Amino acid sequence: MNFTGTDKYVATDELQLAVNAAIALEKPLLIKGEPGTGKTMLAEQISEALGMPLIQWHVKSTTKAQQGLYEYDAVSRLRDSQLGDEKVKDISNYIVKGKMWEAFEAGQQSVLLIDEIDKADIEFPNDLLLELDKMEFFVYETQKLVKAKTRPIVIITSNNEKELPDAFLRRCFFHYIEFPNSQTMEKIVDVHYPEIKKELVRQAMDVFFDVRKIPGLKKKPSTSELIDWLKLLMADDIPEDILKNRDNKNAIPPLYGALLKNEQDVHLLEKLAFMHRAKS
Repeated sequence: MNFTGTDKYVATDELQLAVNAAIALEKPLLIKGEPGTGKTMLAEQISEALGMPLIQWHVKSTTKAQQGLYEYDAVSRLRDSQLGDEKVKDISNYIVKGKMWEAFEAGQQSVLLIDEIDKADIEFPNDLLLELDKMEFFVYETQKLVKAKTRPIVIITSNNEKELPDAFLRRCFFHYIEFPNSQTMEKIVDVHYPEIKKELVRQAMDVFFDVRKIPGLKKKPSTSELIDWLKLLMADDIPEDILKNRDNKNAIPPLYGALLKNEQDVHLLEKLAFMHRAKS
């Protein structure tokens, strides 16, 4: 079992090494990196490459760790008891399996994605320590021990919105996805748009990386935003000269709404363009 990327996902040597090390150690792989660098997609491509089912648990600010294990639907049981339904005699009818339970009971080894774990409460990671370590948990309502038939490959992503507890970090293999350099980015673009004009890519990437270098940007454009921007440039048949012959590399690029995501950054680029024109 060895992950080497797929024809849809460019995985650097360091990322491949991290994935395969986590699999060998049977530890969760904790992936951090800028938004839009392919953290969630990594789990999808590991699933595809290794021929395993993917079970996705997308964490929200209101998500509790218990929901990943199971939930007891007491409201439905009360309602059914009032209606005289016979199934109320078996409490297991009201146990709703969570994503970790699904992964534990899968007929084959699966990939379990716990996506954006840092969105939840700070205690969320600590509440999963035992379950991720032992790959088992106890259902108190039915007095049943749920133990993983085959240990899933666990991929955990974080956008660094919150610091994760040390006890949780100790149980993970960690990898930070560095923002792709221009060579890696060219490979990523080629995966998405194999027929795109190479000169357009070169000019667009010059603009893209110039924008990322501007000090004071609130949100730097990401890989996914570059892909969206290129799609628009091709759809609108933007001439390469517009990108190549800009008066100022800090001027606002065409169709900037795919790259810039807030008004502060737009105003910053407008200000830089104005200052350049004033000096000319």
